[in-house]
Amino acid sequence: MNASAPVIVTALMGKSDQIWADGLRTAHFPPERNYLAAHITLFHHLPPTHLPEIKARIAAVTRDWAAPPAWLSDVMLLGRGVAFRVDSPGLLAMRDELADGFAGLLTPQDQARPRLHITVQNKVEPPVAKALHAELFTQFQPRPLRITGLSAHFYRGGPWEAIQSWTFSGRRKD
Repeated sequence: MNASAPVIVTALMGKSDQIWADGLRTAHFPPERNYLAAHITLFHHLPPTHLPEIKARIAAVTRDWAAPPAWLSDVMLLGRGVAFRVDSPGLLAMRDELADGFAGLLTPQDQARPRLHITVQNKVEPPVAKALHAELFTQFQPRPLRITGLSAHFYRGGPWEAIQSWTFSGRRKD
């Protein structure tokens, strides 16, 4: 365990969605950089010195909230990569609740509301990204995406170290 590394918080996808997204990452992410499973980042850099509070707040949110509806709504060109846009007002409401609880702990990046997405390609030359975007865009149909919980990881510059995962068990919906 590396308690000096920043904490990243992500949303967990359902099993079939995770397999689908991981398959796209395997096919299109530069192999030397593809050491993470596909993910939806909610917070990029929380201070590890506050890990007990971070865990308690995530546990409370997942205990109170039901799994939020989510949709894959678009294929995004990131300049040097490609991602699928995730629309989920409920997930953003949970994230806002967590952000309010983490006030004073957030980096400028985490103070801003994120554009939720699943990256399937990154750090490639722009023409390569444009070609994949065009290919995926022509095949794309918006569809539901299953979100099952939240997870926390230590960021160590490469592979992440899992801290804990929580599944939604509440009834609250936004």
